Amino acid sequence: MKKISTTWIIIVVLAALGLWLWSGYNGLITANESVKTAWSQVETQYQRRFDLIPNLVNTVKGAADFEQETFTQVTAARSQWQSAGSRGEQIAAAQNFDGALGRLLVTVESYPQLQATQAFRDFMVQLEGTENRIATARRDFNESVQLFNVRVKRFPTNMIAGMFGFDEEQFFEATEGSDQAPNVEF
Repeated sequence: MKKISTTWIIIVVLAALGLWLWSGYNGLITANESVKTAWSQVETQYQRRFDLIPNLVNTVKGAADFEQETFTQVTAARSQWQSAGSRGEQIAAAQNFDGALGRLLVTVESYPQLQATQAFRDFMVQLEGTENRIATARRDFNESVQLFNVRVKRFPTNMIAGMFGFDEEQFFEATEGSDQAPNVEF
């Protein structure tokens, strides 16, 4: 009789341990997939922006005589995004593009005749909407990363994360100096 109750205790403990591993692993998978989904939303919004920018640049080129360097920086930053392989490279490319786009928009402010054209105003409205979508997608991505990283770090799930190779994800952070407006001189 005593042997049967010891066997049952061992079975119950092993079953509880198995359920804990199963639940912890599935929770990590769910959180990791949330991070991937949130990142795909960021990518979608950046792609929208990168598809819109050539039209904006061409409109600006047609209406004003800008320094070529600004256009070159925007084009180079767009190309960097398209050739980026990893998420980290994409984040760096997006941050470079943010700076180049900021310089373009500051430059545009000096051309009132450009701001008066309907095509330019239309592109600016689309760009503003896209920028708002990007900000929302970045925020959602960072929230997903936070939830995932908490799971990876919190005991006892951190043991499961370590066993199955789950590592912390990188947040999308603003670049240093992004709080300063770009300086454009003519």
